[in-house]
Amino acid sequence: MNATLKHTDEPATTFVRRHIGPSPRDIAAMLETVGAKSLGALMAETLPSSIRQKAPLDLGPPASETEALAHMRELASQNQVFTSLIGQGYSGTILPTVIQRNILENPAWYTAYTPYQPEISQGRLEALFNFQTMICDLTGLDIANASLLDEGTAAAEAMALAERASQSKSRSFFVDSEVHPQTLAVLRTRAEPLGWNLVVGDPLTDLDKADVFGGLLQYPDTSGAVRDLRPAIAALRGKGALAVVAADLLALTLLASPGELGADIAVGSAQRFGVPMGYGGPQRPMWRCATLKRSLPGHRRLSSIRAGSRPPLALHPQHTHEATSTSAPRRCWR
Repeated sequence: MNATLKHTDEPATTFVRRHIGPSPRDIAAMLETVGAKSLGALMAETLPSSIRQKAPLDLGPPASETEALAHMRELASQNQVFTSLIGQGYSGTILPTVIQRNILENPAWYTAYTPYQPEISQGRLEALFNFQTMICDLTGLDIANASLLDEGTAAAEAMALAERASQSKSRSFFVDSEVHPQTLAVLRTRAEPLGWNLVVGDPLTDLDKADVFGGLLQYPDTSGAVRDLRPAIAALRGKGALAVVAADLLALTLLASPGELGADIAVGSAQRFGVPMGYGGPQRPMWRCATLKRSLPGHRRLSSIRAGSRPPLALHPQHTHEATSTSAPRRCWR
């Protein structure tokens, strides 16, 4: 507040004015515009008294940076770390130092060598493009995105895409009874306001009689079992429904890919590739499909083909004919 008062008359373009906040003169002008006598009166008109705290916060004396860090270490030391034997989509990971330093912490992803060139965004673009390329290779499908929250969110978006794109007129979506419980919870939350019915069951025995616009199958399932999903996927395709497979990326290095099984969409989490448990998410999700690229949610990083020996362009996300895109078109150059 003292800095604000001291620099009241400095131009609005100066560092202090831009970072400290509005001056008393600015505040008075804004209050006059909205017709409030003071900031307190404005807050009283805006927020119901029932949700406002009357007493000041009991924050105690301020702490220095060193004291704050010591306090956070003390709090962190109270955490009890156990070995999880449940699984359900999350696994403890070991990230080799050589991978962390030379790939994940590679300055090429985030450092600009000149202040006026966009290497930071370009490096992030290259990293995400590499991620998507790896996902396409592992899942056996043609196109991937890189901008969802976690596996549950990706599954909910896959359900919505299936409803938009399938040939079925049904309002029901089949869910494998062996999906991860957190994924099922997100699906229920997404389906309820849209009026969709979730049919939860065994895909090998309950799918034939279900009238659905799509189905989600877990691979491997939440208990770790690996099942042949080809019959279930064929049953969904036979109904004009879309088949969604929630897959474990690390398992796909050994198992047949969702593309080989005939799936339309694959979702999952890349947590297995070195992301620590972290007491919860979000985790890097994966999403890819064989077709339906116009309906794919989020951002995609694509590579174009250029004539001659010139290197390809990395585009962010899609840059041509995207009036129906689900994300704003922008362009980056490689």
